[in-house]
Amino acid sequence: MALPPLEERDDADIAAFLDAIWAESGLAQQTLHSYRRDLEGLARWRDGRGLAGADRTALFEYLAWRTREGYSPRSNARLLSALRAFYAWRLRRGLRSDDPTALLEPPKLPRSLPKALAESQIDALLAAPETDAPLGLRDRAMLELMYASGLRVSELVNLPATAVNLRQGVLRVTGKGSKERLVPLGEEAQHWLERYLSQARPQLAGKRALAPLFIGASGEAPSRQEFWHLVKRYAAVAGIDPARISPHALRHSFATHLLNRGADLRALQMLLGHSSLSTTQIYTLVAREQLKRLHAKHHPRG
Repeated sequence: MALPPLEERDDADIAAFLDAIWAESGLAQQTLHSYRRDLEGLARWRDGRGLAGADRTALFEYLAWRTREGYSPRSNARLLSALRAFYAWRLRRGLRSDDPTALLEPPKLPRSLPKALAESQIDALLAAPETDAPLGLRDRAMLELMYASGLRVSELVNLPATAVNLRQGVLRVTGKGSKERLVPLGEEAQHWLERYLSQARPQLAGKRALAPLFIGASGEAPSRQEFWHLVKRYAAVAGIDPARISPHALRHSFATHLLNRGADLRALQMLLGHSSLSTTQIYTLVAREQLKRLHAKHHPRG
């Protein structure tokens, strides 16, 4: 089904909503882009009938159409979140007298556990870059830092050079919702960061004063997609199936390995930058499943 171009009034309504919600909540740019994409999708599907005036039946029909077209439950749940925010904003502004999302049920999401790598796999992955070259040394520092600090990919690639305090061994990270947290570096990560900053980064930067911590030959910070490809490439070198790994696996492994070694859940919540403890608690399920597999494999009566 070919969808029509976006109507001017719909574009204006979406822009006003995004400006308002950014000012009110300080949402990350990635979240704002997702909201725009979801709202534009509904506006185009309505084919000139207007996004602002859609009723509950129209939203239900759109969700049903997306389901038939093969959109995942997770994608539809994210769409519903965007729609709820949009129509709640119009209701607060007095631009609507009702909320058409009020009785819409979110799709049930399958509970999926994060995929954590074994510690031996992590060791092999971290050792994969050729550290004789500046970019290889940079990549080793990035991988070490992500695993040692549990960073999100977006946090890693957006780090400014000023975020690192090698004397104190901490990193200042700006996470979701522009919230800042201090994360310890760890000895290995600090060692590779020091080598990168003293040996590789000056070669890559030349005489340019560059703000990003991690840079390429062009002086730009690598994108999330570029780092994704780096992880896949080094996974292949390390003998790990690239199809079974993502950059986020390093963050999952950081959390799981800490819990396996007795870390406190509240401390882990702070390190990961989770606003809710319930988000962090899923890692206890990962650790529990790994312990069950270990017991089944090695215990005489497992």
